[in-house]
Order: sequence, then C-alpha cells, then structure tokens
Amino acid sequence: MARLGERQAVDEVMQEIALAAVAQRAPLEDPTKVAPWLYRLAVVQTLLYRRKRGRGRKLVDRYAERLRPTDTDEQADPLAWLLADERRRLVREALGQVPVRDAEILLLKYSENWSYREIASRLGIGESAVEARLHRARAKLRGVLQGTAAEVTT
Repeated sequence: MARLGERQAVDEVMQEIALAAVAQRAPLEDPTKVAPWLYRLAVVQTLLYRRKRGRGRKLVDRYAERLRPTDTDEQADPLAWLLADERRRLVREALGQVPVRDAEILLLKYSENWSYREIASRLGIGESAVEARLHRARAKLRGVLQGTAAEVTT
C-alpha cells in the first residue's frame, strides 16, 4: 500500500504476485529464503504495475491531447472568441489599407509561413531586402491598426 497508494492497486498487485509465485519454475530449496524471495517478487510486481499504469496514463493523455481542440480558450469562452474574431476582422481591414506590396510580403510571411529565403526568391530580391521590407510593412500595418484602435475607442 505504501508503494501504490490505492486499495484496488494493492489487490491487483497481490494477484500478480500470486500468479508469479505459482509460475515460478525453479522451487526454492531453502525454506528460510521464502520471505525475502516473496518480498523481492512483491517489489518487482509493484514496479511492473506502476510502469504499466504510467504507460496507460501517457496513452490516455496523448489521446486526449489529440482530441482537444486547438483553440480551447476561444471555444470555451465566448468573449475570447468574439475578441479574436474582431481582431481578425481588424487585421484584414488594415491589410486592405496598406500598399499591396506590403500586404503581399506580410501575407507570405505570416499566413503562408514562408521563410525569408523563400520570399526573397519569389520577389527576386535579397534576404536583407526582405527583412527591411517586412520591418517597414509591419510598421505601416501597426500604424493603421493603432489608428483603427483609436477610432474604435473614441
């Protein structure tokens, strides 16, 4: 009980110990060694049980993680969902207000998850130019969004 903590687990391990003792092929020749042998058998069966339970818990956790929705906070909280939806709408509108060249590079980077190298080859420019353009495009988008936020709050 000290190693397992659950009464049901103790019952299961005791059954496993009995099965392991019966399945022992080589009988003990010295009757004075029965107690240490049973103790060792109990420790081994307890460890095997704990390992089996741990693997079962990991399997259940992995299965639960796979079934868990990705946006749990948004789905659980209607206010969070509404705010996220509003944020997406504001970003879409702000992208429509920045120059097309800036919107394109922002979309390639953040919607398509392209690397600087991929964007550079697509646009026919160097990677440092991509970094500079992204920096300027983010600043323009930030300015438009801050202007939108100021309009919303007033």
